[in-house]
Amino acid sequence: MYTSRQLQIPLLHIFLMLCVLALLVAPPAMAKPRGGNWFDDRAAARGGSPSIRIDLSEQRAYLYKGGKLVGVSRVSSGKRGYGTRPGHFRVLSKHPYHRSSIYGSFVDRRTGRVVRSNVNTRKHRRPAGTVYRGAKMNNYIRFNGGIGLHASGHVPRYPASHGCVRMPPHMARKFYRHVRVGTPVRVTH
Repeated sequence: MYTSRQLQIPLLHIFLMLCVLALLVAPPAMAKPRGGNWFDDRAAARGGSPSIRIDLSEQRAYLYKGGKLVGVSRVSSGKRGYGTRPGHFRVLSKHPYHRSSIYGSFVDRRTGRVVRSNVNTRKHRRPAGTVYRGAKMNNYIRFNGGIGLHASGHVPRYPASHGCVRMPPHMARKFYRHVRVGTPVRVTH
C-alpha cells in the first residue's frame, strides 16, 4: 500500500514532465519575448504569401507568411507633423542600399567631412563647396509614396521619424528577405 506522500512524488514528476512537454510543442509565436524582437526563420522559410501589419499604437511591425505570424519587430514611425498614415497598401519597391532624397547631410566636396547634418533639402540651401549625402535607409521596403520600412541605428520606442518606419538593422534584413513587391502592408492605430 502506498502512502499519500509516496503518491505525491510521482504526481509531481508527471506534472513537471507535462509542463516541459507543453513548452517543447508550443508554437514559436508563444515563445516570443515580450517587448523585444522575434523571428522564426524556419517558419518564414516554409513559404506562403507574406503580409505585413504595422501597429502604430504598439510601435511594432508583424510579418506573416501564409497567415502565420513569423516575426515581430519594434519600430519607430513618423513623429508629430510627419505621421505615418494608416491604411491598406502594397510593397511598391525594394532597395537594399537606399538613401533619402530629402533628409541627410551636406558634406565637403573634397574631404567628405560633414559640414551640416540633419538637413532637409526642401528647406535648407546647400553651402558652396558641398554635396548632399542622403541618410542611409538600408533594406528599404517602400509601401506608400516615399514612405517605407527601413533599417536604422536609432529606433526609440516612440514615433521619431519623418514618416518612414524605422526598424533595427537585423530585423529589417529579415523582413526585406521575406517580402516581395506587391506584398500587402496594413498600417493601423
